[in-house]
Amino acid sequence: MIKILCVIPSRMASTRIARKPLLSIQGKPMVQWVYENASRCKVLSKVIVATDDKQISDLITSIGGHAVMTDPNIQTGSDRAACIAEQFPEMDVVINLQGDEPFIKPKMLEQLVAPYLQGETPEMTTLAYPLDMKTKYYEAGSVKVITDLFNNALYFSRAPIPYFRTEERAPVYNHMGLYAFRRDFLLHYRTLPQTPLEKTECLEQLRVLEHGFKIRVCLTEEKTLEINTPEEYELAQYFQYTD
Repeated sequence: MIKILCVIPSRMASTRIARKPLLSIQGKPMVQWVYENASRCKVLSKVIVATDDKQISDLITSIGGHAVMTDPNIQTGSDRAACIAEQFPEMDVVINLQGDEPFIKPKMLEQLVAPYLQGETPEMTTLAYPLDMKTKYYEAGSVKVITDLFNNALYFSRAPIPYFRTEERAPVYNHMGLYAFRRDFLLHYRTLPQTPLEKTECLEQLRVLEHGFKIRVCLTEEKTLEINTPEEYELAQYFQYTD
């Protein structure tokens, strides 16, 4: 049976919201929401919070969870996930679930790893949902992704893609920053140098495409409420979470 490790990178430092992982959402710290919701996903073999802060580690331990301290100098969530993956050679797949996704649904994680559960072995998968063309097509904060006929990503962009020259409407999806990797590929990915398009758009996933690898895009029906701004944190206090 396939073994899936879910790593939740959680750093205390944040440029927009101070001490974000420990901020209370409806009476519970944000990182606890993420950990508990991920832990309810039955297809996962293990869930670990990877952190550089003892307070976060102590919190997860206090609720019976598993936290691992990592180097504070690690720059990205994927690098932090790779650091944990090195310690678990028995795992086949590694999920990188960001710590600012308190309302992630277990079924979304199942959708993310569906190709692996079906016996496929893509290097990497990610999640997306239908783009709201009226409000999000021109918004740089909404990362668009277009795919080939086999649901592999052709390109991710902050720009409005594709250009609709005719009445034909190719599907466009709104990307969620949620990834699953074949473990061996994750360890290879961390060695790949940054690439021109990645630096241009500030989208880490473009490094994969520019180096000639594929990302399978798995679909979900809706988005979650990520907490990246004070306004989103305020919204989270009234957000009604349902599976």
